[in-house]
Amino acid sequence: MKTLRLFKFVPAALTMSLVLTKAGFAQTPQIQINQNLQPDPLILNGQSGGSVKSNCGNITAAPNQVIQVTESLPYLRLTVESKGQPTLLIDGPGGRFCVLADSYSGGKLELSGYWQPGKYLLFVGDLSQQQHSYTLSISQQKK
Repeated sequence: MKTLRLFKFVPAALTMSLVLTKAGFAQTPQIQINQNLQPDPLILNGQSGGSVKSNCGNITAAPNQVIQVTESLPYLRLTVESKGQPTLLIDGPGGRFCVLADSYSGGKLELSGYWQPGKYLLFVGDLSQQQHSYTLSISQQKK
């Protein structure tokens, strides 16, 4: 009798889990970026790391940030500053790639260059398997 109740409960629990997971993706902040980024730099804050192991450190299941690039950008720079060993996993139109901080950067990593139009999922991870506050700076200004 108890087994029969369990079979009724498990499908309902799985359904709710899938609904809540989709709701989590829908709540990921999304920013549209074009040639006239305002303010520049755009500063975002969050929590690095997560429980999902990837080839780019520990990340969360949902992206920390979603960027929609609406037109070709000849130059865009992303900078992440955090304690620990931060990583930046970017999943976009050009593929999926990982940016790591080196031993000289002091917890700061940077990626700059040409960005094609499309949706970019950003995951701020951590190699140390811990979570830390991070600051993400998005800019079109060259140093």
